[in-house]
Amino acid sequence: MHICFITNEYPKEGFPHGGVGSFVKTMAEALVKEKYNVSVVGMNYSDKDEEETQQGIAIYRIKKSKIKGISWFFNAMAINKTIKKIHKENPIDIVETAELGLAFMQKIKGIKYVIRLHGGHHFFAEAEKRKINKWKGFQEKRSFKKADAFIAVSEYVKQHTAQYLSYNDKPVVTIFNPINTDVFNPVPGKVEENTITFAGTVCEKKGVRQLIQAFPLVKKEVPQAVLNIYGRDWFYPDGSSYVEMLRREELPQIAPYDQDVIFHGSIAYQQIPEVYAKAEVCVFPSHMETLGLVAPEAMAMEKSVIFTEMGPGPEVIVPYETGLLCNPYEPKDIAEKIIWLFKNKEKAKNIAKQARTVAVEKFSLPNSITENIAFYSKIKA
Repeated sequence: MHICFITNEYPKEGFPHGGVGSFVKTMAEALVKEKYNVSVVGMNYSDKDEEETQQGIAIYRIKKSKIKGISWFFNAMAINKTIKKIHKENPIDIVETAELGLAFMQKIKGIKYVIRLHGGHHFFAEAEKRKINKWKGFQEKRSFKKADAFIAVSEYVKQHTAQYLSYNDKPVVTIFNPINTDVFNPVPGKVEENTITFAGTVCEKKGVRQLIQAFPLVKKEVPQAVLNIYGRDWFYPDGSSYVEMLRREELPQIAPYDQDVIFHGSIAYQQIPEVYAKAEVCVFPSHMETLGLVAPEAMAMEKSVIFTEMGPGPEVIVPYETGLLCNPYEPKDIAEKIIWLFKNKEKAKNIAKQARTVAVEKFSLPNSITENIAFYSKIKA
């Protein structure tokens, strides 16, 4: 079987990427180890076409069009052309992409097209209380009509998306994102006491603002506490930086504790386990989540994790058994959960051990690959 992923986020050294890129890399490498053919197609970070093979994965990075207003059209045509070229040389069985990815795809007979629900425009627009962008909304509906099947990364994203978009009576299954639990594995002796770690895109919907607002409350109870924020910056439509906004508007409000809020910026995927290894508490207070990777990865590393009570949080964490859940809109609640973990260290260790057990059961790579291949085979038959 030959699986082709369409994504612009496949990790490339020296460039930031998001959770979708991390997911595709993990899946692709595991599929190759199981003797499946894997290709990845997407727009390049740099201004040129590139083709390379990494660990058996054929990667095609396409130069972006610079024609204003209709660059989307030429980018889509370039992806279509590349898919056809790959298919002619090595027939593709499955093309997989995220919610918008099939909008302008020219379907090829014999290939099954799968959308994995990582959280699309309709999903997050509702969560962020903003209007649907007509252009993106149109693309998403068009993309869904072209799909032959859907994979949701949580029950919540499956059910919530169905409120806004139709699956058109096509097969839909929930499969959690896989984690390499051999890479995300407990590392004894690395913990830096009283450290709070956030990892992910630094933006409003990830709850970073409320986490910063919670920090002074934590410092009053745990004076040695340090807040480490790892992840790529998010930019407003006018090009201004979300991180710089936080530095300008939020940090002065928490002085003198602002000196212990450290923005580390984007880090390579390979560095994430090291970051978690140093953390005593990992906090992910997202306003809305599909489920993603960060909380399960931290759980797999036997960390005390505070996750959002919104959306899929309860699918992963049983409060005070495998982690804690917080109200991401309430800094006081976030602070209380962090303080509880710092002040109940033995209980926190037991919770972290249970978290590892759950992460291995629900997110282990071998189980996930088996589930994905079974679904691919079913829709291909």
